Amino acid sequence: MRGRRIGILGGTFDPIHCGHLDAAAAAQTALNLSRVYVVPANLPWQRQRPQASSFHRFAMVSLAVAGRDGWRADDVELLDNSDSYTSDTLQRFHGRGYAPSELFFIVGADAFVGIDSWRNYPDLLEYANFAVVSRPGCSVAEISGRLPSLASRIVKESFESGRDSSMKVVLIDAPTPDISATNIRERCARRESIAGLVPDSVQAHIAQHDLYTSPASDRRAGDAAFSAAAGRSHGQD
Repeated sequence: MRGRRIGILGGTFDPIHCGHLDAAAAAQTALNLSRVYVVPANLPWQRQRPQASSFHRFAMVSLAVAGRDGWRADDVELLDNSDSYTSDTLQRFHGRGYAPSELFFIVGADAFVGIDSWRNYPDLLEYANFAVVSRPGCSVAEISGRLPSLASRIVKESFESGRDSSMKVVLIDAPTPDISATNIRERCARRESIAGLVPDSVQAHIAQHDLYTSPASDRRAGDAAFSAAAGRSHGQD
């Protein structure tokens, strides 16, 4: 595929952890992505309300991507005070001047197998390519069998598009650690170590702000701080 290759990693990131980062890094390597945008959701419609505020989740994403070449934290979903949908986010990237063929939405295989329940499916498959990465308990080898209707779109990780201009589902079979944000929050609540599960900078932020030690994290105050402080300029490459 010629031109830019832009990765988009979306999620609640409550908190962002090494499983998220390793999946995105695998996609960046396999697809030679020039940039990876990491996009925290405002209100994920298929999950419970985040425990940490938008302010803290964006801060942790910013810390996690610092020093990674071509990676950026992106607040496009946090600035929209409503439920977050992948189809809406991808269309906002189109509005920044990116063609669908330039975009690669990075998602774990365990989440992708439920894509037929996502808003605007199947139309959203035309909004970007999907880079699907193996997750513990759900290999990309299962995708064709579980989603047979997408067989014509599925390709292996390194590919070049020719005359076929349709968006692809790119399977990336790379090892990623068996880590969940739920487990991290539970460990924090029990005052147990989360070393190695999140980047050191994220671990320090969680400790400094005493996040996840009780259900009553400073969500409302943090959200207000984010609304007041978040930058609203979105340049493109």
